[in-house]
Amino acid sequence: QVQLVESGGGLVEAGGSLRLSCAASGRTPGSYAMAWFRQAPDDEREFVAAISMSGELTRYADSVKGRFTISRGSAKNTEYLQMNSLEPEDTAVYYCATVWEHHFPSIRWTTYGMDYWGKGTLVTVSS
Repeated sequence: QVQLVESGGGLVEAGGSLRLSCAASGRTPGSYAMAWFRQAPDDEREFVAAISMSGELTRYADSVKGRFTISRGSAKNTEYLQMNSLEPEDTAVYYCATVWEHHFPSIRWTTYGMDYWGKGTLVTVSS
């Protein structure tokens, strides 16, 4: 089992920034990609960003490109999401997820495709 714990959520004004963190522990596989998803009230959970085990490959949803940056810690069991220029539409619970990585470009970033999930951290952006 893998445990994922997110932190860093909170309330911020539109135009502000937040940095989310996710720490993985337990029986992590040898190579796994990490990702962020989010779910707004009354919406489905959607993909936000992902990063490969090496940290060299990333993928972003169109809605956050140029504003959010995903990174991975040197120990590889942590990931971060730097969120800048936040908008009220970014308000959601943000979830960390991991998936076994065989070939990063082939991974389908869907909710049912992930192996493990964190419990989420709430981000609220006020207008």
